[in-house]
Amino acid sequence: MPTREEAPPGRAALAYEVPKTHAVLGTALQGPYPEGFEVMNFALGCFWGAERRFWEVPGVWTTLTGFQGGFTPFPVDDEVRTGRTGHAETVRVVFDPAKVSCPDLLRVFWEGHDPTQGFRQGNDVGTHVRSVLFTHSPAQREAAERTRARYQEALASFGHGTITTEIMPADAHPFYPARAHHQQYLHRNPAGYCGLGGTGITLRTP
Repeated sequence: MPTREEAPPGRAALAYEVPKTHAVLGTALQGPYPEGFEVMNFALGCFWGAERRFWEVPGVWTTLTGFQGGFTPFPVDDEVRTGRTGHAETVRVVFDPAKVSCPDLLRVFWEGHDPTQGFRQGNDVGTHVRSVLFTHSPAQREAAERTRARYQEALASFGHGTITTEIMPADAHPFYPARAHHQQYLHRNPAGYCGLGGTGITLRTP
């Protein structure tokens, strides 16, 4: 990981405009979000495929790709891909907890990628494709830690290595939306690149 001193200085505001509406769900990308809905942010490799996994889940209200967990304010994608900003490609997921639970979404997260690969996800290599969970409440953090431990047991039983997924408080790591090109990319480009591939191992339940 780069240090804060090594990161590009960034800028004071986004260098581009972000669409207002989700191309698939027809909902607001940056809010306002319905009262009582929850937000959780997931980084599991290239955000094109990751975002599609979540927008297909019933109860998810909107999804938004972006960058989180680094040092450079308002980075652009070319900077992030160098690995010097420290950001991970991240999907913000806004969901109705009456229809889908945080543990349900964590199952999508764990089973949707290989969380043991460190700074890598399949053919994608770099700090920007590392595995991170950004939680918005103590309950989300508890669920993240509990399911990480449970999935580690499942992986170990099949000979896989140690999970490298970080769990971070979202409020300590600003989320910067990606440019329009990256929002719902695989909806506009159904045959587009997706480097995600899970281990084929399911998350064990109690």
